[in-house]
Amino acid sequence: MNTPRHPKPPRRTPKPATAAKPAAPREKASLHPRNRHQGHYDFPRLIKSSPELGKFVITNPYGKESIDFANPAAVRVFNRALLKAFYGIAHWDIPADYLCPPIPGRADYVHFLADLLAERNEGVIPRGAAIKALDVGTGANCVYPLIGHSEYGWHFLGSDIDKIALASATTIVKANQLGKAIGVREQSNRKYILAGLLERDERFDITLCNPPFHASQEEALRGSQRKWRALGKADPKRKLPVLNFGGQAAELWCEGGEARFVAQLIAESAQVSGQVLWFSTLVSKASNLPLIQSTLKKTGALESHVVEMSQGQKQSRFVAWTFHDKARQAAWRAERWSAGK
Repeated sequence: MNTPRHPKPPRRTPKPATAAKPAAPREKASLHPRNRHQGHYDFPRLIKSSPELGKFVITNPYGKESIDFANPAAVRVFNRALLKAFYGIAHWDIPADYLCPPIPGRADYVHFLADLLAERNEGVIPRGAAIKALDVGTGANCVYPLIGHSEYGWHFLGSDIDKIALASATTIVKANQLGKAIGVREQSNRKYILAGLLERDERFDITLCNPPFHASQEEALRGSQRKWRALGKADPKRKLPVLNFGGQAAELWCEGGEARFVAQLIAESAQVSGQVLWFSTLVSKASNLPLIQSTLKKTGALESHVVEMSQGQKQSRFVAWTFHDKARQAAWRAERWSAGK
């Protein structure tokens, strides 16, 4: 993701909404029930829709068809095929060396956020253009807006500090004729995340954020090396990519790392608390949660949740918080969501 460099932090566990049951411990490797990426991929079907994928398909150590996730070109083409097959995105590409995220995990975040919105909406997920989402650090890939709009019809604004990333996201939006549903905007002051970003009359029902996880380039490199070893890909005879899934500086690291970034995000969220119903951010390191929760308390958040997620061997989570009490939440829904029911 591409966002400012200075950061800050939430916690608790929500009840799921409608057809999903999050929060409580779930089986390892399970995705959200509405996630389209359950089980093994039908590679012949994917290749029929996206022929370029054929040259990247391999047989993994378990005898199953897969792709070589150590090959950035393979991951990019695989993502393109998934977005086309599952979300109707006909045109998608990103500049070399920009973050190419795993689609199933991104979809999980969107689905669990939909559950969060539904939780106090009588179990009904609000859908359609009435629901506005802000993707903080949308990056060159623009994946959250693409999935969120496809699945729920939400309208998105994606922000970023990187002009190349914004140009790429704009190209994707225009190529798929989604200009009425997805907009992009530059955060021109790299010191800030939300400050100065929103127009005075703008309102958002939810925000998303994939923060830079590392405190330095060196830490990001070590993280990638650990991932390759864990995946059994550290073959000394083979040249592996430097960074897992690619990524530019602001996408992967910032001064103070994830904890500081999320802390700053929380602090700035308080300044625009009346314009957003629910804020949220991914948190890669569970060890950062206590600091995040104490920061939320100090900042005056009235409610917060930690939602655990699992994709394969990876455990992840996001934190969501609001400055609106129950009465104001109900008033917000009554005013804005009636069209989405």
